[in-house]
Amino acid sequence: MDGLAAYELNISCPNVACGGIQFGSNPQMTAQVVSAARRVSRRPLWVKLSPNVADIGVIARAAEQAGGDALTVANTYPAMSIDFRTRRSRIGNPTGGLSGRAIKPITLRLVHEASKAVGVPVIGLGGIETGEDILEYFVVGASAVQVGTANFADPNACVRIVSDLEKLCSSENINNINDLRGALQPENH
Repeated sequence: MDGLAAYELNISCPNVACGGIQFGSNPQMTAQVVSAARRVSRRPLWVKLSPNVADIGVIARAAEQAGGDALTVANTYPAMSIDFRTRRSRIGNPTGGLSGRAIKPITLRLVHEASKAVGVPVIGLGGIETGEDILEYFVVGASAVQVGTANFADPNACVRIVSDLEKLCSSENINNINDLRGALQPENH
């Protein structure tokens, strides 16, 4: 366990014992599972939230109040890919999780809403392929980001993204990206 910084508790996967209901779509169930994990964890507990909820702020607050030290927003989105010629799924199962560039606009909104609802750090993920993507997540309230799908396409993605981020911060005179956190400006209507 040495070197392990935190646990990420994924509450966005189906809870088979309850008929497929997801822990992460109900604030009471969220609080129960986070509380149980908090009681046995000595390390920081990051709670990975589901994007498939009516109000992510309600779920985020339940996770925070139950002992979550940070929130990861968000998991993949249920999706399908079929081949009309074979009339079969392209992914081996009828459905699977959509990730990558396609989910970024939706997840940016969720990170924004979650970060406004809680005081704990929010880690954003979804479609991060460039330094600009990272800065956009910070502007909507993220304290950190995770890179996932980009690593499947390019094992050196993180090295490239960090280099891109450094160049972008230099060219934009950004000395500390934390200064961007939550800096989204309201629209004038």
